[in-house]
Amino acid sequence: MLRLVGAVLYTALMFGANGVAAQTLAAADAARDGDMRKLGFHAEARELPEVELLGLDDSPRSLSDYKGKWVVLNFWATWCPPCRKEMPGLDRLEAELGGDALAVVTVATGRNAVPAIEKFFASAGVTHLPALRDPTSELARNMGIMGLPVTVILNPEGAEVGRLIGDAEWDSPEARAVLGALMAGG
Repeated sequence: MLRLVGAVLYTALMFGANGVAAQTLAAADAARDGDMRKLGFHAEARELPEVELLGLDDSPRSLSDYKGKWVVLNFWATWCPPCRKEMPGLDRLEAELGGDALAVVTVATGRNAVPAIEKFFASAGVTHLPALRDPTSELARNMGIMGLPVTVILNPEGAEVGRLIGDAEWDSPEARAVLGALMAGG
């Protein structure tokens, strides 16, 4: 009998948690306007593959370092003009909203030499963003990233809940409204 009560309680908590997640995504979806109309939310969160990334100093890094936060995960490359266009907005977003609830994380995928990344960030005035590298494109490939830029929204558990293909104004009021709805919901 105790097991039955435990199973019922566990199921109720799971449905309740999923209901909160669904409400959070529904609120964020309703806030989409402007460039954020290109952001699509998934019916179910998608687990990410565990792939080792590198910092600019070649130190191993992982997306699991950001668990507990909503993550705006941007895939880009130094040779990508739309990436150059949107990077300053991502930097401003991190400066304004980054902290305990949100992190903006960039991943240079493919062959992007460290000096080229540093030059790119300096010329774009980027000072607040972490610069992670996926030199073999393993993470990008495993996530189905086919072109650049692509920005993926990760929930605090580290699963993908949304994706925007192409560039966007990530520091716009529309982007802040969507991200604010996500952070307000948990």
